[in-house]
Amino acid sequence: MSIKTEAIFEDLYHLPDNCKAEIVNGKLVLMSPTGFLPGRAGGEIYANLRDYERLTKSGYALPDNVGFIVNLPHRRSLSPDAAFYTGKPTGGKFLNGAPMFAAEVRSENDYGDKAEKDMASKRRDYFAAGTLVV
Repeated sequence: MSIKTEAIFEDLYHLPDNCKAEIVNGKLVLMSPTGFLPGRAGGEIYANLRDYERLTKSGYALPDNVGFIVNLPHRRSLSPDAAFYTGKPTGGKFLNGAPMFAAEVRSENDYGDKAEKDMASKRRDYFAAGTLVV
C-alpha cells in the first residue's frame, strides 16, 4: 500500500547540502545550481539591494538560497535569487511571508514556451503571496 504525503516546510530543512527546493503542489521541487552569468546577475542584484538596505534601513537584502514560507493553495515556499524583506528576522529559520521584492534570474534552461509559462505562474504566486515587485 502506498501512502501519499504532502511535503511541509520542515522538509526543506532536511535537504542534502547545497540543495535548494520549493514546495509546489505538495511536492518538493528541487532547483539545480546555476552557472556563471546567472549567478553573477543574482549577485549584482543582491549587492544593489544591500546598498539600498544600508541607505534606507527599511528592510533586509537577501541573497540566493533564502526560503520564504507562504500560504497559497498550491505553494508553501519561495526561494528567489535575490530579495528584499521587510518582515521580522527569524534567526536561522525560513522567513514568514513573501519578500517585498523578489528577483528570479533566468538560467540556461529558462527559455522556451514551457519556461515562459512556468515563470508567469511563479510571478503570479509571488504577487498572490504579497510580493510587490518581481
